[in-house]
Amino acid sequence: MSNTYFQFKQFRVEQERCAMKVGTDGVLLGAWANVASASRILDIGTGTGLVSLMLAQRQPAAQITAIEIDEAAALQAQENFQASPWSNRITCRAISLQDFRKENPLPYDLIVSNPPYFNNSLKNPDKQRTQARHTDSLSYEELMQAASLLNDNGIFALVLPAQAQKEIEAIAQKAKLHCCHLTEVLPKVESAPKRVLIEFRKQPTSTPVTNQLTIEIERHVYTPEFKKLTDAFYLEK
Repeated sequence: MSNTYFQFKQFRVEQERCAMKVGTDGVLLGAWANVASASRILDIGTGTGLVSLMLAQRQPAAQITAIEIDEAAALQAQENFQASPWSNRITCRAISLQDFRKENPLPYDLIVSNPPYFNNSLKNPDKQRTQARHTDSLSYEELMQAASLLNDNGIFALVLPAQAQKEIEAIAQKAKLHCCHLTEVLPKVESAPKRVLIEFRKQPTSTPVTNQLTIEIERHVYTPEFKKLTDAFYLEK
C-alpha cells in the first residue's frame, strides 16, 4: 500500500481524503509564482493545500487564505496547515469562489490557482474526483472573475493545460488582465508543451517574459532547470 502522504523538505502533505493528490502541476505553480511583493495571498481550489504551503515557505511575510469547495479536501488542507511550521499564517475555508467573492474581502497581492481543467470530457463516476478535475463547478470565466479580488499591482498566477492558453488569454483580456509572464512546460526534451504557467496583471508590461521549462531529460532524470526550481521542496531521491 502506498503512503497516504507526500513528504517535502519542510512539510508533509496528507492526502488520503483529497480527490486530487500531490502532482507536478501544483509543485510547478508553488515554486514558480512570483511572491516577491506578496503579503496577502489567495489560493483558489487548494485541494491538499500544497501550493499554499509552498508559498508560505517561500514568503515569510505572507498571510495566505486557501479556499476549497470540497469539504473533505478543505478539512484535510486545514489539518496540513495546522501541522506545518506556518500554521499561524495559512487558513483554509470550505467555500466556493463564487460565494467567497460575495463577501468582498480585502484585495490580494497574489492569487494562485491550479484549477479544474477537463472541459466537455468523459466524467469519472467518483463525484469528488470529477469536481476536482472538471470545469463544471468552476469555469474559466468564473475563475478569471477573481481578478476583482486583486489589488492594482496584484498578480494572478495559474497552471493550465497548454491547449487552454489561448482560451484563458481571451477571457483574461475581457477581464482587463494582461499576460506578463508565460512559461511553457515540456515533459521531456524536444516534446511539445503540456502545461503553461501564466501570470496576469492589471497593469500591462512593455515586454512580457516568455520562456520554456523542460522537466526531464529522460525518465526520472531531471533537467538542471527543474531541479533548481524545486530544490527547496523535494527530498533527494
